[in-house]
Amino acid sequence: MPRARRIGAVLAAAAAVASLGMAAVPGLSAQAQDTGLPGDDIRLNEIQVVGSHNSYHLMPSQAELDLRRSVIGAAEDRMEYRHLPLPDQFQEQKVRQIELDVFVDKEGGRYAHPLLRSAAGVTAPLDPVMSEPGLKVFHIQDVDYESTCLTLEACLRAVKGWSDAHPTHVPIAILLELKDTPLELGDLPFVVPEPFDATAMNEVDSVIRSVFPADQVITPDDVRGSHATLPEALADTGWPTLGQSRGKVMFLMDNGGGYRDTYLAGASNLAGRMMFTNADPGDDDAAFIKRNDPTDPSIPDLVRDGYVVRTRADSDTLEARDNDTSQRDAALASGAQWVSTDFPVPNFGVGFETDYFVEIPGGTVARCNPVNAPPDCVSADLDQPGVPTTPTTSTSAATTSTVGTDQDGTGVQGAAGASPLSGSPNYTG
Repeated sequence: MPRARRIGAVLAAAAAVASLGMAAVPGLSAQAQDTGLPGDDIRLNEIQVVGSHNSYHLMPSQAELDLRRSVIGAAEDRMEYRHLPLPDQFQEQKVRQIELDVFVDKEGGRYAHPLLRSAAGVTAPLDPVMSEPGLKVFHIQDVDYESTCLTLEACLRAVKGWSDAHPTHVPIAILLELKDTPLELGDLPFVVPEPFDATAMNEVDSVIRSVFPADQVITPDDVRGSHATLPEALADTGWPTLGQSRGKVMFLMDNGGGYRDTYLAGASNLAGRMMFTNADPGDDDAAFIKRNDPTDPSIPDLVRDGYVVRTRADSDTLEARDNDTSQRDAALASGAQWVSTDFPVPNFGVGFETDYFVEIPGGTVARCNPVNAPPDCVSADLDQPGVPTTPTTSTSAATTSTVGTDQDGTGVQGAAGASPLSGSPNYTG
């Protein structure tokens, strides 16, 4: 489609959305009519976006950092990264997949008095919400607990607020890691997490339902439809199109093993569940597969077979500190739909400076998947977040630039703050 016609179509669709009212847009069912935007016929699994790792993560005070480093030495570097609040990541950093670590706190207060905090002499109280019952979101009990949203409900409400104001974005995937691993270091009295049993997993589903209406979430039931298993559905009808899933979210379980077994008890195909499990190809619940190693040769074949895959471009700040782009480039080339990073924009390191960051090549929010996108896919058409219904608070200056070219050779208008990645144009394969 010529660029002028495409822009005209986008403006016409935006006007149509505005005339309907924002509340009418989220909640398109998997069989609903498309939104009428360019790119609506592209399927959810035929795109690629950048995600953030431990998306809630903040740094503790300097006193706590110094004490932690005195105990664990250079390993402290691995925890020294931070993220903007979730809405700012969506708005300013083009993130469309996030990760939240979730702890059980049935009675409230279990994690309200971290050991590191008291040992470092930090007297300022934590947020009062830590004394209340409910699922909490942070990295590691007692030693790495600062978060932009301390409860699962608060994190999800932050996502929903941005999503409601930008109702035609590509689906946002929310990866949940269920945590209950004890810490052991000498005889230090670390808090022992409550186990993530079946009751706690049901609470996760309940919190999701309490924040998002059913028609704003892509669930395993939506994808499976009338088929007996998810792989059967993927082989027959596939994933929803963007036109059927804009403005929605979907949930992924990071854990495997016994956690997955508990979540699947009584429903091996995830009937009635809210999260897609980290499954093995061919299993009844297989739709989402985690492959953290971006050089894993199975990823492109999994993508071709219809699965959605999350991989990582970097970990423990190592690649960023060395400005090593090999993992990043492999992740983007693999076709994994979600490429996770701690560095979604330039100059985001803590205590170091390199040129390392992770962005979709060409600077668009999403791009046509390099492994399975149809030939008529245009990256600039994919993410259409629409005009915000309320002003968005920006924490950094945003610029808009023309970056790259789409398939008809015209310039692609980049997202706010976009700039091309360095390297040859075909470095992502």
